[in-house]
Amino acid sequence: MKKIVLLIIISASFIFPQSAGNTGLSFLKLGFGARNIAMGDAGAAVANDVTTINYNPANLAGMENTQLTFMHNSWIQDVRNELGAVKFDLFSLPFAIGFNVTTISDIPVRQTAGDAISTFNGNYFSGSISTGFFLSDNLSFGTTIKYLYEGLLNDEGEGFGFDFGFRYKTNIEGLFASAVIKNLGSMSPLRNEKTKLPTEIRIGPAYQFAIPDSKFSFTMAGEFQKYLSTDDIHFNLGGETSYNGIFAIRAGYQTGYLSKGFTAGAGIRWGELVFDYALIPLKLGLGSGSSISLSFSF
Repeated sequence: MKKIVLLIIISASFIFPQSAGNTGLSFLKLGFGARNIAMGDAGAAVANDVTTINYNPANLAGMENTQLTFMHNSWIQDVRNELGAVKFDLFSLPFAIGFNVTTISDIPVRQTAGDAISTFNGNYFSGSISTGFFLSDNLSFGTTIKYLYEGLLNDEGEGFGFDFGFRYKTNIEGLFASAVIKNLGSMSPLRNEKTKLPTEIRIGPAYQFAIPDSKFSFTMAGEFQKYLSTDDIHFNLGGETSYNGIFAIRAGYQTGYLSKGFTAGAGIRWGELVFDYALIPLKLGLGSGSSISLSFSF
């Protein structure tokens, strides 16, 4: 029964295509990068590596070095989420290619009460390419184009999505402001109806500072988040304390959700290799989710 409920949540627009405000492809709402997730998923301003393609491609502007990252996200029941990305320079511009594969395994098929007559998997995929560049010394712009796919039993749909973002470096040292609109686009019909993308806007600042004559640095971030097809509003808040750029602890909070609120995590750097972990305690008896990220720069 829980897997059926999960399928309804993740593909609500297919199950209830005429419901006002419903969207599908909810796997696009999941965060990328355990650091960002541990900080309340406030990534539009605070993401500082290639995982920013999930939040605000404008942050790619000025990003140095080639980067590789991979994340495994273990969600409730049998929801599995694998994400990866690579950032590189081409034609004097930063580009990033990413993927998101989400699977719900062994969803039962029943015609009457009793044992399932069979099972099937729900499959979702996103492949993206992003770039960002400076419009002025303090203002950057970025864009992402995504190929989207969903497969449920014998039905399949595909389409494209687009993200557009800005990042502004203020006159206050370490203070940045970001604004982004995500998941504009459309899908082909899934059986009879087109799945509606979860279009959203995020606006908020991030502030980074260090204590003089110490090895500690701090990052704080906050975001206003709004899905355009719903009435609810979310605020994503997060903070990070880092020691000597080697070890970091993080915490965050997300408002407006029935099943989640607090987040936490930690990270460790060894040379150019970075390992991050995030824990997402869930309410309503759903247990908890966890994310593991591994990144490498060269």
